[in-house]
Amino acid sequence: MPQAPVICSVGELLVEFICTETDGRNLRAAPYVGPFPSGAPGIFIDQAARTCGRAVFAGAVGDDAFGQVLRDRLTQAGVAQDLIRVVPGLPTGTAHVSYNGNGSRDFVFNIAASAAGRFPDGDAAVDAFLAAGVRVLHISGSTLGNPNMRARALAICQGLRAKGVAISIDPNIRIELMTDAGYLEVVRVLMGMAAYVLPSDADAALLFPGQGFADWSAGLLAGGTSVVALKRGAAGAVARDAGGTVQVPGHAVAVVDPTGAGDCFCGTLVPLLAGGMALPDALVRANAAGALAVMRLGPMEGNSTPAQIDAFLAGPR
Repeated sequence: MPQAPVICSVGELLVEFICTETDGRNLRAAPYVGPFPSGAPGIFIDQAARTCGRAVFAGAVGDDAFGQVLRDRLTQAGVAQDLIRVVPGLPTGTAHVSYNGNGSRDFVFNIAASAAGRFPDGDAAVDAFLAAGVRVLHISGSTLGNPNMRARALAICQGLRAKGVAISIDPNIRIELMTDAGYLEVVRVLMGMAAYVLPSDADAALLFPGQGFADWSAGLLAGGTSVVALKRGAAGAVARDAGGTVQVPGHAVAVVDPTGAGDCFCGTLVPLLAGGMALPDALVRANAAGALAVMRLGPMEGNSTPAQIDAFLAGPR
């Protein structure tokens, strides 16, 4: 039986606090619950480790209780942490989220002034990932808002791709993190390098205005992308590779917390595809993982094992 692929990611690790009242927009005093382990790349790698059992992460946390929360969580999932730095004198990154009655969210991030951006980089990070035998490096667009983090993440992608490692990107565009035009420029560069391109509906509307999935996915595949998958939330997902287009419907589930569902989807789909699973089967499982993710409070709390996905797909809903 072939060995599962090693999946890696790099970027921000955060703890998240969730407002218990709606429509406050983080502007008024209200109770918050947390700290929940978070950060889009961290959610991805937690799910990837659960999916394939072999995952490596390069990140950084402060030498504080929140950093311990994150390290404990990734250890529990089986993520190799040799490239997770503990940075004295800087706090662990945080996010505060307030939900609105219409389903939208307002975020306040502390990334740039925290330890989150101090992840290992350069040749040392590339060499360490290669030594671990990585097959795929996943990047989230949330890592690209800060110019320094963006440059370091891009250099790692370029270094690994030159060594034959596949790149996966979730554009995951966060308006709150858009500090300059370089954000979208680098997202586009990485999509041009990537074997797996995994936007949401909102990402696609911003990146490919006026184009339907058939048109913009064809352009990516013609440029060398192996798989394009469009995350559509409650509407399910659609994906395309050289063999054609596959579509799966959404699952009718009670939505408790949608944060992290897209990262969970990617953290299931990418390892399965890298391990040789056919796109239709991998898409069904990734779509189920995304549905499971929204049913628990906390961005990583709904992450699932293969057995839990099996049970969800087999059971009544």
